[in-house]
Amino acid sequence: MRKHDAWLVDLDGTLYQPAPLKVIMAASVVLLGPVAMRVIFQFRKEHEAIRHEGLTCSPSPYATQIERTAKAINMAPAKVEALVEKCMFERPLPFLPRLKRKDLIAEIGAFRNDGGRTAIVSDYPAQKKLAALGVAELFDRVVASGEPSGPSKLKPAPDGYLLAANVLGVEPSRCLVIGDREDADGAAAKSAGMEFRLIK
Repeated sequence: MRKHDAWLVDLDGTLYQPAPLKVIMAASVVLLGPVAMRVIFQFRKEHEAIRHEGLTCSPSPYATQIERTAKAINMAPAKVEALVEKCMFERPLPFLPRLKRKDLIAEIGAFRNDGGRTAIVSDYPAQKKLAALGVAELFDRVVASGEPSGPSKLKPAPDGYLLAANVLGVEPSRCLVIGDREDADGAAAKSAGMEFRLIK
């Protein structure tokens, strides 16, 4: 008998090795010039501020990040979003297949084949990265900020994980959260009444 009925999996830093991708992304931002550097720096700053403040965001934390970044640097939100999309969600995609955690992905596949339910829970849009990793079919649901039916709060708020459990029809106590950050995924899992597995 399985200990858990559902695995709720973080994406960034969990399904792939984050360190090499951070170097690639940093180089990409530098090549795009000082405007892109300013946008990405402020965008990340806003992410941490929203996380720390525990804001409830509408329509999503991702949209709020874009709006706050645009206001802080006096740039049109559409231009901010385009640069963020290029730097964080387009240029890194070709490198993801070489960085994926194959053993973990195999575990997730085996769990699902055994009847377990699975979901991605991410603080950023997830669909393009899942497709690039070739793992989209391993997840029954995707609960991601910036995508339809995503959470209104960032981790460590438990909202995303509780939402995923609800859409999967699984009690929180029967869910395992898998993530790479104790302070985000781990804290969210604890608040949601779920067990946590740290990926290093």
